[in-house]
Amino acid sequence: MASRRPALRLFAQCKQHIHFKSPPVPNANRTSRRALSSFPNSSTSSHPLAPLGRYLGWAAFGLVVTVPLAYKMAIDEPLKMDTPSLAELDQQIKAEKGVSEVSPMRLRMEKFVKEQQKAIVAALEELDGTKFRVDEWQRKEGGGGVTCCLQEGKVFEKAGVGVSVVYGTLPKPAILKMRANHKNIADENNIPESLEFFAAGLSLIVHPRNPMAPTVHLNYRYFETANPDGSSGAWWFGGGADLTPSYLFDEDAVQFHKALKDVCDKHDKDYYPRYKKWCDEYFFNKHRGESRGIGGIFFDDLDEAVTDRENLFAFIQDALKSFVPTYVPIVERRKDMAFTEEEKEWQQLRRGRYVEFNLVHDRGTAFGLNTPGARVESILMSMPLTASWKYMHEPEPKSREARLIEVLKNPKEWV
Repeated sequence: MASRRPALRLFAQCKQHIHFKSPPVPNANRTSRRALSSFPNSSTSSHPLAPLGRYLGWAAFGLVVTVPLAYKMAIDEPLKMDTPSLAELDQQIKAEKGVSEVSPMRLRMEKFVKEQQKAIVAALEELDGTKFRVDEWQRKEGGGGVTCCLQEGKVFEKAGVGVSVVYGTLPKPAILKMRANHKNIADENNIPESLEFFAAGLSLIVHPRNPMAPTVHLNYRYFETANPDGSSGAWWFGGGADLTPSYLFDEDAVQFHKALKDVCDKHDKDYYPRYKKWCDEYFFNKHRGESRGIGGIFFDDLDEAVTDRENLFAFIQDALKSFVPTYVPIVERRKDMAFTEEEKEWQQLRRGRYVEFNLVHDRGTAFGLNTPGARVESILMSMPLTASWKYMHEPEPKSREARLIEVLKNPKEWV
C-alpha cells in the first residue's frame, strides 16, 4: 500500500497543474482531415486505422504537456517519500544481517530476553512437570511479544514468563515529562512534537502452590528513543528481582540476596546496597505501611550517567541469568513440605496484599495498561490465580505470621 502513495501523490499534483482545455490550434481540424484523407474511405470513423490516429495524437499531446510539467515538479515540488518507521528499519536489518554484537542495542536486548525466556520456561517445566501455554502476539503499532503461562500445575499454581517488544511514538507531553530524568532525550529549546521509541523486556512471576515456597518476581527491560535515521537517541535500562514469601525461611532470604549481591559486586560494589534500598522503598504498600515482600534489587533509568551501555547490558545479562540457579533450589526445598489449611489461608491473604500493590502502586502495570495497543492479558499475568481478603485480620502475637509482618514493616539486611 505504501508503494502506491508516491504514484497517487504524483497524480494529485498533475491534476493541480493540468487544466484540460482544448488549445486553439489553427487549422487543426483541417490538418487532421487532410492527413486522414490519404487513407481509403477516411471519411468514415469505422476505418480500423482511424482510432490509431486519434490515439497517436493524444499521446503526442500528453508528451508535450507532461514532460515539461514533470521537470517543473521535480525542481519546484519534489515528491516526499514516506520515511520508514523504526520497526520497519529493524525488520530490514534482521532480514539482511541478522543480530550480532555490532547490531543496535535494541535488537541485541530483544534477542537476549527471548533466549532467556526459553531457558527459564524449560527449567520451570522440568520442575513442575507441566507445559506452559505459549501465545505469540503482534501489536499493530509495531512489535509484539511471547507470553508463556502455566496454570494449576503440580508445583506452581500460576507462573508467567513474558517477553514484550514495543515500538511506538512519544507525544510532546511525554517527552517533556521524561526530560526530568533524561535531559538528553531532546534539546530544551527544540522539543519535537513526537519521538519514536522502542522498549523490550522480560517479566516473570511465579506463585507456588505450597505456602512454604515463596512467590518471586523479576523484570529486566531496555528503553530507547530513535533519531530519524534509526540511530539511538536517549536510552536506559531498568529492572530487578524480589522475593515474596508467605512464611519466612532465613536461609532462603540469604540465598536469594547473596546471589543478587554477587552479580552486583561483579560490576560495581555500590550496586547492591543502592539497589537493595531502592527495592525496599519501591515495593512498599504505602496504604498498609509494609513491604510487599523481603526485597531484592530494583533500579530504573540506568544510562550513561552510571556507566556505558555495554557495561550496563553485561550487568543485565548476568542478573537475569542468575534467576534459575537461585530460585529453583529454593522451590525444590519447599514444594513438598506439609502445611495446614490455616497456613494456606494465610498465603491467600498475603497474595491479596500482592494484588493491592500491583494495581495501586506499580508503575509498570500502569504504564502497560495506558500504552496504546496494550495486551491486557499479558500485563495482568502477574496476578495470582487465587487470593483473599479478610476484614481486620491480625496474626497471632509471636507467631510465624507475626514475624513476617515485623520484617515487612522493618526491612532487614540479609547479607
